[in-house]
This record gives sequence, C-alpha cells and structure tokens, in this order.
Amino acid sequence: MPKRFRLTRRFNVAMTEDGYRRLRRFAQEAGLDEGEALSFLFEHFESVTDAENLGHRLRLFNSELEARKK
Repeated sequence: MPKRFRLTRRFNVAMTEDGYRRLRRFAQEAGLDEGEALSFLFEHFESVTDAENLGHRLRLFNSELEARKK
C-alpha cells in the first residue's frame, strides 16, 4: 500500500530566480505544485541525479557563490 502523501514540513526557502523558474517549469511539466515537485526530487534524489555530474556541478556552483552574492 502506498504511503499517504502529506506535506508535514514547511520552511522558507531562498532561491535564485533561475532556480525558481526551473522548479516551476519542472512542476508544471510534471503536473505538480512546487512543494510536490521538491518532495519528489528529494525523495528520489539518488535516482534523479548523476553522482559524477553532481559533484562537478556543485564545485562549480560553490566556486561562483561568493561572486553571485554581491
């Protein structure tokens, strides 16, 4: 029997405009709202990411982060 889908945690999230636009587009294409889309992505994180690519992209993001905050 499938688990009941309950959104039990709510938290404020700060996102870049690009990140939010991409989340909204993904949610719309999947027929979900933004909260459901985030839940899906994090519940299935390992299966929707490429481990090698994730590390590389994370290093790039971190290297640009300070400059993007200014």
